[in-house]
Amino acid sequence: MKKENVFSINEKEVMDHYGYSGFSGKIKLKFKLLCSWFFHSIAYSSIHPGVTVSSQRKRGVKIGKSCHISPYVLIDLVYPELIFIGDNVTIGSNVMIFAHSNPTASKNLKEKYPRRVEKVKIDSGAVINPGCIITAGVTIGKNAMISIGSVVTEDIPENCVAIGNPARVIKKIG
Repeated sequence: MKKENVFSINEKEVMDHYGYSGFSGKIKLKFKLLCSWFFHSIAYSSIHPGVTVSSQRKRGVKIGKSCHISPYVLIDLVYPELIFIGDNVTIGSNVMIFAHSNPTASKNLKEKYPRRVEKVKIDSGAVINPGCIITAGVTIGKNAMISIGSVVTEDIPENCVAIGNPARVIKKIG
């Protein structure tokens, strides 16, 4: 009996999410991830926000009008279609946005903490300052501001400023 390794478990979880199965499903998944990586690479290193936004949209990220996404922004490489960004959103450099979490290398940890895949929503007018990390399942409200280097693990209400690790609301705007 062949022992299942962590890589094959991860692959099966992602294939199940996309409704793929069998050998042809593995090929489709690899092609999908390759295309996602290709457009991510263009977006990640582009100094032109229009190129960044259009490349991220090609990956499946839902992005509204008049958004500014700086270089070196990492948006989930496996589940980009679960990221929703409203209109007039600003995202600073070195921000990471994840629609999943998964201890991938340890089968023991994987059993205790299974893959978590959830949408991320950044509402219109929000400002995500450089160096922030936004985790799966989070909604950042309209016109909210996330301070430099904050780690957002819970929803942030609209018209608020949040700061820290984990990010906490410190003030209401207007």
